[in-house]
Amino acid sequence: MNLRAFVCAAGIAAAVTACNDTGTPEPRFDSAADSADQILFGVDLFVTDGGVRRAVVHADSAYTYEESTRWEMRQVKATFFKATGEQDGVLTSLEATYNTRLGNMEARGNVVVTASDGRRLESPHVRYDPARNEITSDSTFTSRDAQGRTLSGVGFVSDPDLRTVRVLRAARSTGTKVTIPPR
Repeated sequence: MNLRAFVCAAGIAAAVTACNDTGTPEPRFDSAADSADQILFGVDLFVTDGGVRRAVVHADSAYTYEESTRWEMRQVKATFFKATGEQDGVLTSLEATYNTRLGNMEARGNVVVTASDGRRLESPHVRYDPARNEITSDSTFTSRDAQGRTLSGVGFVSDPDLRTVRVLRAARSTGTKVTIPPR
């Protein structure tokens, strides 16, 4: 019995059991699981660029598709590294998609990037490009530093350690000077 058949059989058995027990809520099935090439638990992915480690991505679970070139991950924590090997920042999110062909990752759902000095950036969606060593988004975001100063806007481009954050639109800040370059 292959893994897909086992998962389906286990799901049917759970559904039959749930129907007989009126006190148990109906089971929730992830429709992504039935079409996945593989289902993995406790995954650690090493993202490299030119042989240099750029990130280590941990996920509670992952589903692979398209001959393992697309990974859909849940409960994600990515630790970024500089070319020198020093830690660059940490990203957490509810979900992420990693494309092995392009080497990039898109994080979704309560995305938080924490810099090594404690600065935080929060956004619903963030993309990571290891070749450029940058994180970007076209979504709203808010960034806070240890002194409570905030920077927010719509869309940004930054390094994973949040040293340089370029706001794309609607920049607002409290407690800090913001310079908006001419177009």
